[in-house]
Amino acid sequence: MNLAQLKHRVKVIRKKKKIVGRGTGSGHGKTSTRGHKGQKARSGVSFSPLFEGGQTPLVRRIPKRGFSNFKFQSTIAIVNVEKLNRFNDGDKIDPAKLIEAHLVRGPFNKIKILGQGNLTRQNLTITAHLFSKSAEKKITEAKSQAVRIKA
Repeated sequence: MNLAQLKHRVKVIRKKKKIVGRGTGSGHGKTSTRGHKGQKARSGVSFSPLFEGGQTPLVRRIPKRGFSNFKFQSTIAIVNVEKLNRFNDGDKIDPAKLIEAHLVRGPFNKIKILGQGNLTRQNLTITAHLFSKSAEKKITEAKSQAVRIKA
């Protein structure tokens, strides 16, 4: 058997290469798909990616003064009290355990415990950067401790 004897079960579709500037019979003759005249029809044309056709570019329209807090903002991951029920009674819960349990994900600087739901586990020692007032109240009601991380 050689390559000439192979038969395809599915018809192979091959796209014909675009050949321009070879006369009107080719379908890409005369202006060679560049349209009529104009800057883009000429050879050697190059536009900056910021060029907007003579309109004032976005880079120049936006004010460049003032202060942005973007560099200094802190990202806070939140965990609700009810999610802490997956741990056993008497566990010590710290940021590493919260990450391991997939309760917090992504890049963050601090962890905050919020007070949604009820805490049924007892004697937990929960270590986090921030606690809401309602979360702290529910943790103490469940005979557990809320320990703040100083950072």
